[in-house]
Amino acid sequence: QVHIVESGGGLVQPGGSLRLSCAASGSIFTIYTMGWYRQAPGKQRELVAVITIGGSANYADSVKGRFTISRGNDKNTVYLQMSSLEPEDTAVYYCNADTRLATRNYWGQGTQVTVSS
Repeated sequence: QVHIVESGGGLVQPGGSLRLSCAASGSIFTIYTMGWYRQAPGKQRELVAVITIGGSANYADSVKGRFTISRGNDKNTVYLQMSSLEPEDTAVYYCNADTRLATRNYWGQGTQVTVSS
């Protein structure tokens, strides 16, 4: 079974920064993409950023220019550098590891990010 570990969430003031980390271990299949999703109270889960094994990244319009996603050399780790945080960024952030197999798509437990004065 694949084990997903997320870290880096917490409370930060508007304009501040946080760096989220995620590590996936135990996959016998190549993890083609890793990414971050978030879910705020009363809203559906949405994509924040995703990065392929080749390093190509895509971002939600709401975070583009403020967040940067990167992937570790082992391709089983992913990071999300968040800057200029806004209260609207408050959500539970979930790490995703995608092997492109329907039964082999994995999610972390989530880490809370709260942006408040």
